[in-house]
Amino acid sequence: MLTRKQFELLRFIQERLRETGVPPSFDEMKDALDLRSKSGIHRLIMALEERGFIRRLPNRARALEVIKMPEGGGGPQAPRARFSPSVVQGGLGKAKPPAPEEDIRSMVAIPVMGRIAAGTPISAIQSRSHNVSMPADMLGGGEHYALEVRGDSMVEAGILDGDTVVIRRQDTANTGDIVVALIDDEEATLKRLRKRGSSIALEAANPAYETRVLGPDRVKIQGRLVNLFRRY
Repeated sequence: MLTRKQFELLRFIQERLRETGVPPSFDEMKDALDLRSKSGIHRLIMALEERGFIRRLPNRARALEVIKMPEGGGGPQAPRARFSPSVVQGGLGKAKPPAPEEDIRSMVAIPVMGRIAAGTPISAIQSRSHNVSMPADMLGGGEHYALEVRGDSMVEAGILDGDTVVIRRQDTANTGDIVVALIDDEEATLKRLRKRGSSIALEAANPAYETRVLGPDRVKIQGRLVNLFRRY
């Protein structure tokens, strides 16, 4: 038997994993459950793990796997993430609403546009090298591209060195989004966006890396993370 908060957290983790393939951060879980501190999230996660509903994956900071849901699935709904998948088809990730006869599991080719740094920024996005295929119903509307991750600055967000991230091309983002940020038209990096007054903070998900706070004229948003691939 789970408490209301335990169930809300379990549902939130499950929905985020299903929609993005990336577990939510502790900050996102705290905000979703309207808690004042991350210590409450730690206690809830420990309780869910002790009851066999989730498992913490080894060698991955704060990476979680949902093992089961309560029988009957009853309980309050947790707030949903901002992702809203729709059917995508076309050669370069262009999205459109599905026609009734379309196969919802059709595949779409996503162009891989080089590498992105999850650590020290590297050169800006390059030209297409190859494509990766992804089920259309795991993407939302818009145009998408993919980048290969290099570095470990986003490990606590479940993004590892060697992962391939899928990015929705857009030039705006909300606080808390994981974005591709182009700095001074020269360096590209994958970081969590935080708006601090008139400044922009690019926040790592690894305490070994410092947060960079920059003026808005120095940062251009090139897209928002929507999914990722991992090689095993």
